[in-house]
Amino acid sequence: MKKFRYSMESILQIKLKLEEQMKIAYSIARRNLTKEEEKLQMLRQRKLSYENELRRLSSDRLDILLLNQCRQAIEIIKEQILRQEAVVRNAQHRLEVARIRLNEAMINRKTHQKLKEKEFEEYMLEYEAEERKVVDELNSYKYSGRGPIGIKEDE
Repeated sequence: MKKFRYSMESILQIKLKLEEQMKIAYSIARRNLTKEEEKLQMLRQRKLSYENELRRLSSDRLDILLLNQCRQAIEIIKEQILRQEAVVRNAQHRLEVARIRLNEAMINRKTHQKLKEKEFEEYMLEYEAEERKVVDELNSYKYSGRGPIGIKEDE
């Protein structure tokens, strides 16, 4: 019997490559989100340090110029935090889109793998049926009363 050959093997290979590309895109999006979250955390830490500095300046000898500079720095950091939060939300959205695409690619690949497995099972059933048929023919030939050369065994 002929060797098993899946008729849509090239499509399955393409689906595997697409899944790998989606995994890479997802990991890049994940890395980008992590980087942006770290930036946001650093900005929040800077804001806390400016607020602590403002408290220290308020309790020491009053220097109006330094107090105003510190307040302005806090306001600037607040604006930067708002912008960075928007960047983080955008990165989260891109990560979610990449996750959905990866999920779809995995479903497509699994579907084609199931089709291949089903086709292989059908192939094996046909192969086993053909093998049984050959065995049955050999047995019927052997027990039909003919010998290996065509001479009857009772002679």
